[in-house]
Amino acid sequence: MHRGKGMKFVGDSRIPLNRSKNVPKDYSEYPGKTEAFLPNFLLKEWMVGAVFLVGFLVFIIASPPPLEREADPLAAGYTPLPDWYFLFLYQFLKYTYASGHYVVLGTVVFPGLGALALLLAPWLDRGPERRIAKRPIASGMMLLALISIFFLTWQSSVTHNWEHIEQQGQIQPTADIDKSSKGYKIYANQTCINCHGENLQGKIGPALIGIDKSVKEIKHIAKNGIGKMPAGQFQGTEEQLETLAKFIAGLGASGGGGGSAGE
Repeated sequence: MHRGKGMKFVGDSRIPLNRSKNVPKDYSEYPGKTEAFLPNFLLKEWMVGAVFLVGFLVFIIASPPPLEREADPLAAGYTPLPDWYFLFLYQFLKYTYASGHYVVLGTVVFPGLGALALLLAPWLDRGPERRIAKRPIASGMMLLALISIFFLTWQSSVTHNWEHIEQQGQIQPTADIDKSSKGYKIYANQTCINCHGENLQGKIGPALIGIDKSVKEIKHIAKNGIGKMPAGQFQGTEEQLETLAKFIAGLGASGGGGGSAGE
């Protein structure tokens, strides 16, 4: 038998005669425009991620975020505020048909519809076009979502009381309080304790520990009020007011409560 004799060619039905349009071409058919995922592309992604992470760590070390006081579930005057990327949902819950009796719409129905729209986006517009004008459904949904998020975030930012948020997040000083003293008993029997807390740490009103006020100024505020505090809150004798003012003025931060605090 000579070489080449007896060789036969057969066909394989598993290999289509014509290449299907839905089958992507191999990246080697685009020299200079594509690359292998492993290791070329993945290595570049890791390098970019490492540079970003190191830069972020350096930024945090150079400018550490401010610490706030511990959360107090008993603080009735505390206003919770989500992070900036959830402000649009926070603002959305302020509207009539997304809060109150309709809170289920604002917390479940509308966000659920938004998430469902994102999941169905690949099936709602399956055209091969990449130009925005040629993809009205996908482009319209994306523009509507972006405009809504930007508008609600802006509304939440300009209508929020940022000064109050800053004050309520400040770390409050503490002091050793002698609750058997005359000054504290007067404080507890007055309406002061309802606004300023059992330990004078602040509640609806501000903290009274370590305040930069003299005895005379404290007496004036107790009788005439200040800011949102109305006048006439103190109901007692002048001698009791003097004892209370000395008690509050003697509460220094970090273990204060000196001689006058024990009266």
